[in-house]
Amino acid sequence: MTDSDYCTIRAEDTRPPRADGPPYAECVLCREPTEYPESYKGVTLCPVCEWREAERTACSG
Repeated sequence: MTDSDYCTIRAEDTRPPRADGPPYAECVLCREPTEYPESYKGVTLCPVCEWREAERTACSG
């Protein structure tokens, strides 16, 4: 078995586009500014929460 048998979603496929500048969307967990445009419709996380979420949901083989 390979890692791809466990992890079927790549992180880069689920990220919103980066913003060129303000206004930035708020993080849905802590309300800090994110790196994503305010106009993006969907879940946005700040870099800290994004990192913590990645740690929490990391695939272990």
